[in-house]
Amino acid sequence: MRRLRRILIVVVLGALALWFLLPDSGPSVEPGSILVLEIGGGYVEASEPSLLSRLFGDGRRSFVGLLSELRKAQRDDRLAAVVLRIRNLDVGWGKAEEIRSAVEELRAAGRQTLAYLEVESLGANLEYYVATAAEAVHAAPGARSGLVGLAAEYLFLGGMFEKLGVELEVERIGRYKTATDMLAGREMSEAHREMADALLDSINAQFIAGIAAGRNLTPEFVRDAIDHAPMTPQEMQGLGLIDGVAYYDELIDRLGGGPVILGSDYAEVDPATVGFEPVAQFALVYGTGLVVTGDGSSTRSGQPVLASDTVTAALKEAAEDDDIAAIIFRIDSPGGSALASDIVWRATQTARETGKPLIASFSDVAASGGYYVAAGADAIVASAGSITGSIGVYVLRPVLRGLLDKLGIGVEALTRGPHADLLLSSQPLTPATRGRLRTEIQSVYELFVERVADGRNLSTERVDQLGRGRVWTGVQAVESGLIDEVGGLRVAVGRAKASLGLDLDADVALITFPQPMSLAEQIDDLLRGIAASAGPELPLPRVARSILAWLESVPEGAPALVPPFIVEIR
Repeated sequence: MRRLRRILIVVVLGALALWFLLPDSGPSVEPGSILVLEIGGGYVEASEPSLLSRLFGDGRRSFVGLLSELRKAQRDDRLAAVVLRIRNLDVGWGKAEEIRSAVEELRAAGRQTLAYLEVESLGANLEYYVATAAEAVHAAPGARSGLVGLAAEYLFLGGMFEKLGVELEVERIGRYKTATDMLAGREMSEAHREMADALLDSINAQFIAGIAAGRNLTPEFVRDAIDHAPMTPQEMQGLGLIDGVAYYDELIDRLGGGPVILGSDYAEVDPATVGFEPVAQFALVYGTGLVVTGDGSSTRSGQPVLASDTVTAALKEAAEDDDIAAIIFRIDSPGGSALASDIVWRATQTARETGKPLIASFSDVAASGGYYVAAGADAIVASAGSITGSIGVYVLRPVLRGLLDKLGIGVEALTRGPHADLLLSSQPLTPATRGRLRTEIQSVYELFVERVADGRNLSTERVDQLGRGRVWTGVQAVESGLIDEVGGLRVAVGRAKASLGLDLDADVALITFPQPMSLAEQIDDLLRGIAASAGPELPLPRVARSILAWLESVPEGAPALVPPFIVEIR
């Protein structure tokens, strides 16, 4: 390992030397240029990967970076057209809504926008939905159908644990806190089905309305088209769902064959060249991943985490920085530790005491602990398709006696204290201890309700009605008062501008907090990441990988604020 570190350090330093010594005149954007932005894969709610990460092939892309490029293109009169080369996307409906809105603003500014679908997965609903924001949509001849109707799938692991000899003891507050059903149960409960149907109906309504508006069709026509799907690109063109079928080079030729500038090069264009003149600086504090106590930015497997100490320090630093006029708390988190959630909530209140506006902006998901940390913000903004709410709590306790028996492992337990059996993993709780445990999680739930009631100016009775573990979309949440406005990051920034009396069209610079790591910290972080990812990745389905990532950080034997952890609609 020492030798590997030396080799890596030499390689890194050599690459850095080349990076800085090579001349860089920056890209040239000629009048009449065609900008090609590739939109595909996954996007994270975090700052751009560090220089070292990019040198070693980190393919993650910042979602805010994508929005910034679309915003920059909106002002760039040197561009004759913008082609959105859309490939398979690994984002939720919250991010999809924000991309659509940015494309619509690009189109409204008079910029010619064309979406080009290069999708190969069957049923690329989300990709087609994003594409319909452009004024014209084309597809590759070999692309798969982009319109088959939405589906949601849920796994229930109770039967698997039974086969392993593991009993799961569960205590929860909230009939909709269905994460426990999915771990300990075999099928969907009535409450889970009610909530899941409501979520699917809400997203489906947005899906159909967006396509109808973008393609100038009626919702009834779109529903009928879905009933006759899947379709070839030629069939979609015949119905007016897309405008043409062509190869990429043919599409560029049809645009007049002007100079083409790729998005990777356009990212180096200085925003000042298109008239960007910020009048203020806003902090952009990220809260991404499962909520955990302590410091850090990712799990052992590289999944991002919302670590209480890290986010608290970022909020404190932003609040105390005299150059920062407002704080945007950007959240993409399904929750996690109840303790960590309350620590971060407290940090938001301390930051607000400085008088700076603190606006929470929800990405794909800000539910349970992810909603808790935002409950005390001055305002909450979420996309129509964001998953939020899930005000509830549960404790999950595995009893391993059956598994130990199967493995031939003997176990004896000794305790001191009437409720010390709470610490054992080999036997069920006594009725008395279980009652004390339920009292404990009831107090966590009541504190959660109190935080939301105070922050949202609602009665605790009303919050309890909206809570009980139930998950809502952004559209549903704004109707009930859990959020203030439907919209993306730009809407959240607009609310902060309004709080400060700034013109809504005024430019502001978003400064990421915490500040980027030093070079030494980057090298150390990179080496630890390589060591952590040395093992082979299991060839598991996407849903199963999500469950494993969830299990990696959920606190065992402690109150957890986590929604139904797989809420995925495709």
